[in-house]
Formats: sequence, structure tokens, C-alpha cells
Amino acid sequence: MHVELSRGWTIQEKRKRAIIKWLRQAATGYAFLSPWLVGFFVFTAGPILYSLYLSFTNDNMLQRPQWIGLANYQIALTESATFWHSMYDTLYYVMLSVPFNIILGILLAVLLNQKVRGQRIFRTIFYLPSVMSGVAISLLWLWILNPDFGLANVALATVGIHGPGWLTSQYWAKPALVLMGIWGVGGTMVIFLAGLQGISADLYDAAYVDGASALARFRHVTLPMLTPTIFFNLIMSVLGGFQVFTQAYVMTSGGPNNSTMFYAYYLFEKAFEDLQMGYASALAWILFIIVMAITLVLLRTSYRWVFYEAGDLLKK
Repeated sequence: MHVELSRGWTIQEKRKRAIIKWLRQAATGYAFLSPWLVGFFVFTAGPILYSLYLSFTNDNMLQRPQWIGLANYQIALTESATFWHSMYDTLYYVMLSVPFNIILGILLAVLLNQKVRGQRIFRTIFYLPSVMSGVAISLLWLWILNPDFGLANVALATVGIHGPGWLTSQYWAKPALVLMGIWGVGGTMVIFLAGLQGISADLYDAAYVDGASALARFRHVTLPMLTPTIFFNLIMSVLGGFQVFTQAYVMTSGGPNNSTMFYAYYLFEKAFEDLQMGYASALAWILFIIVMAITLVLLRTSYRWVFYEAGDLLKK
């Protein structure tokens, strides 16, 4: 016997109406999401999964791909000297650019967080390079680093220093591209600036009352409270460093003497110049595994030095 409700509906009827209402709301939500979902599966998830399949084939974009198993991965890891050379060049770039990017970003953010006249103008000036096109920046730095009439060597000549060949020297090409990357530190700086403005002024007041100097306040208040932002920028800088491509493509074409044969450029060369799409797909997945492993290690070790006001959220 059904239990009657105040409106004359049984419990089963009310439950059925609730389910229908929920289904209608869900259908409406997915209808609004459908353009993004279609785009994600067609243009992102689909190509990613297809590239995984291609990494096990000998696809050359001209013939039907044939399954060859792990041969592409074996060639890359055990038979290709260029693979390891490109990995070395990329790690060299990451190991130099990431620390400079983090340290300079913090210092600029601290300076631009001071209440001085023209503060917004200075922030805009330092941030502008990070929103410029990578190709435009590369062309600009081709002129700056020109060994004959470039601004860098002209500036060095004024103090009696004979500037190097920069992009024409295999010893200076990678440091030159690292220097160029540091110039675009504005994006990192803005994130650090947001982190600084999220630090409570009460902490600085308490440290000041206790007699802490400006350097002590920076060391014992600013840096610990900024560690979540440092961690975020560290992850993003590492990801960006492993994907460096535009500078090598526009400015050096991997030279001189393959000294700027970064991993992403090597992958591009194999895919679109040599048409070895299967091998290039394997290179892409190897890079994905490497970056994922580094990210997981950073996440796993972050609880040792990243401080959250709400508690140590990463210990679990």
C-alpha cells in the first residue's frame, strides 16, 4: 500500500519526478558543455590517443602505417646519438633557465611590490615581453645578439670587452638562448607579485616588533609564505623548459654544430622534415613520460619545503 503525501503523490511518484528533473538538468548542462567536449575529444584526446598508436608503427605520412611494436622506442633510447644529444641540450637549458627565472622573478616582484611612484608603469614594462610573440622576440634577439652590430656586443665594447659570436658559436649559443629566455621573466614575476600581495601584513608587523631586519623578514616571512607560488612557478618553468622550440627554430635551426638541438626541435625535425611520424610520436611520448616523472617527484618532495597556511596539504 503506497504512502500518500500532502499533494496526493506517492513516494515512488515523487522519486520518479526527482529523477526526471535531475536528468533534465544534467542534459541541459551537458548540452552547454557539448561544444567544449566535442572539441576536446576531436582535437585533443583523439590526436593524443592516435599519436600513441602511431608510436608503435613506422608511419611516414605517405604509406599506410605498419605495426612495429617498441622498435621506435628502442631506436631512440639505444641507437640514436642525436636523441641523447638533444636531451642533453634540453636539460642544459632547463638547469640554467629555471633557477634564473625563479630567482629573478622573485626579486623583480619584491621590487615592484614596493609603493613607489610609477609602480604600474614599471610593472607593465617588465610584463610586456612575456605577452609578445615568440617569433617576434626571436627576430628581435637575432639583432641584439648579432656579433658584428648587435646591441649586446656594442654594449660590451663600450667597456672594453670583445663580445663573443653568441649564436654563431657552439659554446655561446645555449647561454645566449637562456639569456633571451630570462628577458621574458615578466609572466613569472606577475604570479610572484600576486603571491606577495596575498601575504598578511600582520606577519610583517609581528616580525618588525620582534626586531627582525628587512633581510630577516624576507628570509623568515616572505620566502616561507611564498613557497606555494614558488612551487607553481617551478613546475611551469620546468614544463616550459622541456618544450623550448621557437628560439631554436627561428634563430639557430639547431646549430651551430647541433649545439641548440633541443628535444622539441629534434621531434619537429623528425616529424615534418624527415616525415618519420611514427618515430616522432614515440619521441613525444618519451618526453611526456620524462616530464610526468619529474612533476611527480616534485609533487612528492614538495611537502618538505612548501608551506600552506591552512596546513600541510601534500603530506597525504
